[in-house]
Amino acid sequence: MLNHAVGSGTHNHKDRGHDLYETPPCAVEALLKVETLPKRIWEPACGPGSISRVLTKHGHSVLSSDIVDYGQHYTKRDFLACTEPTDRTIITNPPYLLAEKFVRRALQLSPQVYMLLRLAFLESQRRSDILENTGLIRIHVFRNRLPMMHRDGWTGKKASSALAFAWFVWERGYRGPTVIDRISWE
Repeated sequence: MLNHAVGSGTHNHKDRGHDLYETPPCAVEALLKVETLPKRIWEPACGPGSISRVLTKHGHSVLSSDIVDYGQHYTKRDFLACTEPTDRTIITNPPYLLAEKFVRRALQLSPQVYMLLRLAFLESQRRSDILENTGLIRIHVFRNRLPMMHRDGWTGKKASSALAFAWFVWERGYRGPTVIDRISWE
């Protein structure tokens, strides 16, 4: 039943709505095992707050925002329309259809960016300018597939993930090679 899983290409854009696929908390816990995150974080595509809750539980001060009000008392804000730089580190699982735009905007606004992206994000000539020589310091590839992220409101059969994901980490000013490692959420 993978045709209903994220990224299978069978969901039309109308059904996908705002492309909300909540991040499994274990993905954030795995990141915390391999990265020392700063105290002040901005989660600009927070949805109902999956990433924000884990980070807050670990003592981080998280500014949580989204273009949609999911009733969680987070700030309603269109991240792609933001132009004011921030000293907060940006950490998010962006909407899949807007992932490239989210990365570009985050790199303009913040000195440190963490994005949970499909590993296939690396496979693009069009994204060369943000993948090469822009501070991409680390890619933490999950050695085991993440638990499935079904779209918001999905009531069908639950599927296991067929997609590989990784945390991509950018640091403004970094000019060295990108280090790729393998992490586990289990």
